[in-house]
Amino acid sequence: MAGSLFASPMIPSRRVYQGLLVGTVGGLMMALLANNPMPSLALTLTWDLVILALAILDSQQVQRVQISRQPLSRLSIGRDNSIHLTVESGKTTATLQIRDYSPQAFTATPEILQVTLPPAVQQTLTYKVFPTQRGEYNWGAIQVRQLGTWGLGWRNWKVPQNETVAVYPDLIGLRSLSIRLSLQTTGNIKRAKRLGTGTEFAELREYGTGDDPRLIDWKATARRSRLLLRVLEPEQEQTLIILLDRGRLMTAQVNGLARFDWGLNAVLSLALAGLSRGDRVGVGVFDRQMHAWIPPERGQTHLPKLIERLTPIQPVLLEPDYIGAVTTVNQQQTRRSLVVLLTDVIDQTASADLLLAMARLTPRYLPFCVALRDPQVDIQANAIAPDVNTLYTRAVALDLLAQRKVALATLKQKGVLILDAPAHQITDQLVDRYLQIKARGQL
Repeated sequence: MAGSLFASPMIPSRRVYQGLLVGTVGGLMMALLANNPMPSLALTLTWDLVILALAILDSQQVQRVQISRQPLSRLSIGRDNSIHLTVESGKTTATLQIRDYSPQAFTATPEILQVTLPPAVQQTLTYKVFPTQRGEYNWGAIQVRQLGTWGLGWRNWKVPQNETVAVYPDLIGLRSLSIRLSLQTTGNIKRAKRLGTGTEFAELREYGTGDDPRLIDWKATARRSRLLLRVLEPEQEQTLIILLDRGRLMTAQVNGLARFDWGLNAVLSLALAGLSRGDRVGVGVFDRQMHAWIPPERGQTHLPKLIERLTPIQPVLLEPDYIGAVTTVNQQQTRRSLVVLLTDVIDQTASADLLLAMARLTPRYLPFCVALRDPQVDIQANAIAPDVNTLYTRAVALDLLAQRKVALATLKQKGVLILDAPAHQITDQLVDRYLQIKARGQL
């Protein structure tokens, strides 16, 4: 519903238009049947004026509801964020249409809230907004339309609720991941994850059906006269360095968000996973130079620092200097580390600098290249070709994927770990791969 519908302080209801239509049709019929049409037209005009006057009176007698927006928290990019409005009715039933003027850059669902409240009732109404860009945005007033008791006129007014809200990376996803990681390190889930994985001794426990007999501690078994297993856990206090490309390729839109935003969400999720496993986590964001460098630290207090430091950064139309980024890692980080670089890969020629840079990380570090693929290319490559244009598009997409596969295979031959996944699915796959690397003691 357009904002212009809320412009007038009184808006006639559908019942008013129906009454005006009945009066007009009746007046015209009487005028056609009568020799003198003037009395009929005068009667019709009087009828219409009475209807309009009643509508105005009905809207003026409305007992306004009390409405407010609950305080806005930080919003997550690329997510449906819930917004809550508190409405309290007066002594009479309230039929309402409410529009909260969220920033134009957001998609609101639903745009108009419609509700009928019994007398003296407080209710919370919820709608969702979907931001596609990070930054600060101004929220407008709340527009309210309330129907009069006779159902003839809507009373229209605004409730000043202007405020500023910040859109952050995917904080909702971070909260879900935090719960998942906590469950994996407590109770039976922790025990199941630990058993047979990792490199550091954690505890002894009794052998059970289905356990790996290779983990039996025979010395402890001999001392206690019962089968005991060694429970291992991934080594802690290792170092994880995450490099995020913010160059030209990362400005492309993928499923509604910039590829850089998908990468930033993955960076923060990976950092959370590393910190939860006791590792030191550092982050670098680069283009032609190292735009931001956050030295490795451990502990959960490091994550808020990363969020605040990285949130304002936007991608730029510059070619990235992969070799410069790797050189910074060599200068800043002397101990062996897992170095994860998030970018995109085209082919061996266009990604020659990337191939050279990742090769320079071995064998001192464990390099890990993460390529954020555009799923649209996969769709085009698998599409049925009913005409020549579609066939040509499919051939181009297949060639792009083939060239990409060759470049990634070259990296793998050089000892670089590879993850190639659609940009909007990269976060979960990256976190899972990191946990596997930790569990297998690859670092």
